[in-house]
Amino acid sequence: MDTQSLIRGLSRDTAGAGRLDRRLAAGFALAAGLAALVFLVLLGPRPDIAEAAATLRFPFKFVVTLALAASAALAWRAAARPGTSLAPAAAALLAAPLLLAAGVIAELFTVPEGARMARLIGTNSTVCLTFIPLIGALPLAMLLAALRNGAPTRPTLAGALSGLAAGGLAATFYAAHCIDDSPLFVAVWYTLAIGMLTLAGALAGRLVLRW
Repeated sequence: MDTQSLIRGLSRDTAGAGRLDRRLAAGFALAAGLAALVFLVLLGPRPDIAEAAATLRFPFKFVVTLALAASAALAWRAAARPGTSLAPAAAALLAAPLLLAAGVIAELFTVPEGARMARLIGTNSTVCLTFIPLIGALPLAMLLAALRNGAPTRPTLAGALSGLAAGGLAATFYAAHCIDDSPLFVAVWYTLAIGMLTLAGALAGRLVLRW
């Protein structure tokens, strides 16, 4: 049987698709649990989280990171199944950057020009670039392992989506610790940190998701 015939056969296997969905859901749940565990062991929430929750900028971070985690998870799930279009999931992936862009624009309009650079640089950029990848490393491994239950036909892309989903999870938990709430900070440093996991996932997927 050639590769294309195998892909068509797998795409018609509805019973197998149900099993795959359950395994992927379990894998994502475990990835989220691992992210929570690593976060609590390494960092924990910021001391003033109750006060921060009453502001606008702090909850907005979670709107962006949860939108990313959810949309990346949908794309990751689709990538596991041969013959499944990634177009709807790819469209959903636009939600997080569009939300963040709106936040950045609002920040530029409300923050004096002289204070913008300080908001962008923040106080914990190095911590952000260190701990989002650390929190996301085990979830990335779990998401890649879960994909091996499926048959991703584009292993590099599937790996990148695993890294993006792991990055969304890691950033969501890290946001509870981070005291830099400006959308300017999130747009630069969170994006770079999540990009590291996405690149790592793409490289790993190319190696471990071949079939």
